[in-house]
Amino acid sequence: MTSLFLRNLFFTILQPGVVAGLVPYFIIRDKISEILSLPFAWFHFLGILIFAIGLFITLHCITRFAIDGKGTLSPADPTKKLVIRGLYKYTRNPMYVGVMLILIGEAIFFASFRLLMYSGIVFSAFTLFVIYFEEPRLKRDFGEEYAEYRKRVRRWI
Repeated sequence: MTSLFLRNLFFTILQPGVVAGLVPYFIIRDKISEILSLPFAWFHFLGILIFAIGLFITLHCITRFAIDGKGTLSPADPTKKLVIRGLYKYTRNPMYVGVMLILIGEAIFFASFRLLMYSGIVFSAFTLFVIYFEEPRLKRDFGEEYAEYRKRVRRWI
């Protein structure tokens, strides 16, 4: 169990941490102190709310991968069982939805058009990755179980 926790921690920092943390930091680092010195406005609170919802969703999904799937979020260390509980009952890709909400929350909080454009690029990359890599792998790994799940649950929301 410790090994699974450490692997999930590593891949969480490596994947969503880089996509939703490190890269956005580099995109807006020159404006962070300026933005944080301004008084809070309504859009700051909205950005925090959307970010928090996205973070909750992402952490929930990582937990489901570990508990239900006995694996991690990484394609390098995938789940051994198909995860269909929790938010996975409503969308096949809630973790990507969570990361997108984190990015949109950041873009709103920092009033950053560059972060918003980056979010669009990330969503496009997620979509291509899901369609051309993840879905074929899930079909190969889980066969009919995944086919039935795919019929019942939408790709996004």
